[in-house]
Amino acid sequence: MEIHQIDPTKDARWTAFVERHPRASIFHTQGWLQALRHTYGYETVAFTTSPPTGELQNGLVFCHVDSWLTGRRLVSLPFSDHCEPLCDSAEELNFLVRFLQCAAERHGWKYLEIRPIDESFTRTDETGRFVVASRYFLHSLSLCPELDQLFRGFDRDSVQRRIGRAEGAGLEEKCGRSEELLRAFYSLFILTRRRHHLPPTPYTWFQNLIKYLGDAFEIRIAYKEGIPVSSILTLRFKDTLYYKYGCSDVRFKSLGATPWLLWRAIAAAKNHGATMFDLGRTEEANSGLRVFKNHWDPRPRHLLYWRFPDDQSPDALGRWKKRVAKGAFSVMPLGLLKVAGRLLYRHIG
Repeated sequence: MEIHQIDPTKDARWTAFVERHPRASIFHTQGWLQALRHTYGYETVAFTTSPPTGELQNGLVFCHVDSWLTGRRLVSLPFSDHCEPLCDSAEELNFLVRFLQCAAERHGWKYLEIRPIDESFTRTDETGRFVVASRYFLHSLSLCPELDQLFRGFDRDSVQRRIGRAEGAGLEEKCGRSEELLRAFYSLFILTRRRHHLPPTPYTWFQNLIKYLGDAFEIRIAYKEGIPVSSILTLRFKDTLYYKYGCSDVRFKSLGATPWLLWRAIAAAKNHGATMFDLGRTEEANSGLRVFKNHWDPRPRHLLYWRFPDDQSPDALGRWKKRVAKGAFSVMPLGLLKVAGRLLYRHIG
């Protein structure tokens, strides 16, 4: 076997390959990769054993993150909850992984990071030199049961009753991807990020998601007497709905608007043929978010990010950096916090 490199944002074969591969996700699509490139300047590359003149049979897709602040590295993929290696055999995956390990050492990359859903990935690492970089939970919900059966499966107090409360509160819902909805979403997003002592993701990121994902992108906003009180951002690929961002005005928390929006998104997706709802990753340390998602899917799976090589303890180092950063962000004025987001996010992908 030989290794070939392609640009998945330009190679016409990539979209057809992703459409037919059973483990492909929204994060493999050209639209998502274009948004990463045009927002953060990342160069995208996919490695495959398929020759340039043949149909693609496999592929591992990455972004080159070339940062003076955090180093040069290859990540699959930045700001993506997960990104499965698209290989149908262990032999193909082993061959590609060994090639990339050699390339990482030869080019002096700080590290190579892979974010698979499949927990058996470590078995492809014959050298034993990959380490766990980060640990998450991944919640997902089958939409195959009937809607009433799905609803009865949710936590009675934290989901069912809150949805009922929202329906009785006279909330209005607006959906779409207009500039007006994006501005309302982003206003709530800034409030939520500030509560968590984090800078907001750049506004251009969401503009580029709309531009390159098109109909796969949807914002839902709940209004109370004309005031936006909660919003969710979902993505759709094939038969899966992805919950990517959620934000709200804490003053209206008692209305139950966020569960209501999620339920309406689930019902709409199911009616349009979706069979899976991906609620995204949750850090192990984020107990509040994990409990919230457990009310929808009580049996999440472990999601591990793998890194090669790394002489430090990724978890310990990451926790220390986050504590320092959050302390600084917690005292920043809002304007400066937004500037920090525009400047820093491309370095931390």
